[in-house]
Amino acid sequence: MTETTGPEPGRQVSYLEEPLKDLAQWTRYFLEAEIPVLAETAAVLEEYREKEDEVDAGMLADLIDTDPFFTMKVLAYVSARRRNQEVTQTETVISSLVMMGVAPFFRNFGPQHTVQDQLASQPAALELVLALIKRARRAAHFATGFAVHRGDTDVAVIRQAAFLHDFAEMLMCCYAPAMEVEIRAMQHANPTLRTASLQRFVFNIDLNDLRQALMLRWGFSELLVRISDGKHPEHPMVRNVLLAVRLARHTEKGWDNPALPDDFEDIAKLLNASTRVTRGFVYKIDQTS
Repeated sequence: MTETTGPEPGRQVSYLEEPLKDLAQWTRYFLEAEIPVLAETAAVLEEYREKEDEVDAGMLADLIDTDPFFTMKVLAYVSARRRNQEVTQTETVISSLVMMGVAPFFRNFGPQHTVQDQLASQPAALELVLALIKRARRAAHFATGFAVHRGDTDVAVIRQAAFLHDFAEMLMCCYAPAMEVEIRAMQHANPTLRTASLQRFVFNIDLNDLRQALMLRWGFSELLVRISDGKHPEHPMVRNVLLAVRLARHTEKGWDNPALPDDFEDIAKLLNASTRVTRGFVYKIDQTS
């Protein structure tokens, strides 16, 4: 591990330069790591702290739900506090905040270290993680639209699963930036290379396995963990998440990706609609984002 001095006085920002041995080591590393949040999230949080009496759980949820890093931190914190207790699992940010309470939230979540500070010396990795977050927000938006159309009763959890789908890659950007940038360089040199294969080659693990391992160790709700597991794509809720993530990835740079016809066909099957109707529906969802 290489340590470089970060922009905050006295803070050491650590980056991994070599992959860890296996999934267990990667999981342990991130369980002990300080997870940063977006700078804009941290700034608004401090504004809210100044007027705590005027802030409610809904306001906090609206803020946290735009930031996958803070979403993870809140869900993990509440899950750890309710572990071994006979209480209902919290599946969303708003339910977590209601369970915790506004005053305890501010006591337990002080000023936050930010992604921008963490990656101040790594502009290429910062650009990558911000692009991943933008894509995650679009995936969450598509997932919500699909779930509402299907009449699903767990829309909020489906949205959250899509939003957090790539959070392991986001963490790699923050703590192993050189390796993450290396993957993107290899893809740029050879666009036919699959992201998952490159990640296994560089990190020694499948990042989807890391996501699931962290969710389990953090104690995320059984439903959220289950529908985040892409190894069971036959389940409609899992398909909802996977197709939303896939669509967001394929339309990241526009609507001319050659994979989109297959995406529309698969989404049409999920929604039990024609491909033509589905295409129009997807465009409409995108325009309301």
